[in-house]
Amino acid sequence: MRAALAIVAAGVLCVGCRYDRLEPGARRTTRTEVRELTPAAGQIAMPLHEGSVRFAVIGDSGRGDDAQRAIAQQMTAWRAKFPFEFVIMLGDNIYPPHRPDDYVRKFEEPYRALLDAGVTFHAAIGNHDPPVELDYPKFNMGGHRYYTFRRNEQRLRGLAGAGARFFVLDSRSLDPGQLKWLRDELTKSETRWKICYMHHPLYTSGRYASSARALRLVVEPLLVEGDVDVVLSGHEHFYERTQPRHGISYFISGGAGSLRKADIRPSPLTARGFDTDYHFLLMEISGDELYFQAISRTGQTVDAGVITRKTGP
Repeated sequence: MRAALAIVAAGVLCVGCRYDRLEPGARRTTRTEVRELTPAAGQIAMPLHEGSVRFAVIGDSGRGDDAQRAIAQQMTAWRAKFPFEFVIMLGDNIYPPHRPDDYVRKFEEPYRALLDAGVTFHAAIGNHDPPVELDYPKFNMGGHRYYTFRRNEQRLRGLAGAGARFFVLDSRSLDPGQLKWLRDELTKSETRWKICYMHHPLYTSGRYASSARALRLVVEPLLVEGDVDVVLSGHEHFYERTQPRHGISYFISGGAGSLRKADIRPSPLTARGFDTDYHFLLMEISGDELYFQAISRTGQTVDAGVITRKTGP
């Protein structure tokens, strides 16, 4: 079954590939380790620990077509097994042409069941998104190109467990003001988990590898020094999980409404990839563990695992 899903695994060498080394001086105090899981067909890989932080991830979703609606239906079906509370949107939330009814046709209608159930959506802005999205209330951006929010794990008897803070960036324009904001917010954050998301990837085995290299030269040192654990992005219309880079786990999830088949190039960067169908991603944070599960339009698991956060370089 997994072979039929055209999953791209690690270990395939790319002749001539170069991956930038981090500049000297960038240090972190934590690291992450990844262990893959193989849940049975239709089963949740997450442990469903009481009080855990549970969310879904979608990127490049806003087409308003049958593929987007199919993914939305799968999200609703899987929420019956895994009751996530919110959804992260990785940009290109509303594709052009931008018409007055786009927010209804390309967002509210596909995700009506989730919205009616009280699920909230927290968007990053992408290169195809109109600026007015910043003020659309259901995207919870509050008029800001970049922002941060927190979710806490709730332990028994009301005691707070692991905290997760999300740092949402506008990767279209990483100007000095935004970079200073990111450095300051990461420095003062005391949450156990730091998760950054944006539209454009910092690492990719797809067609945007050159622009990803330029982007990470600017922002990756801040992520390393700020002890970010996970980075999520879209833009590439497939799923890819990279080998951890400088203690950070990187995910691309750009297939909730858009797809470029066979667009992942052979690369030692890829831990797992999927580019033959649409997908979405589920995540659960519990203590020092973050579980993840990528699911296709047909409901098949294309990747699953657990990231363990550990102290030490």
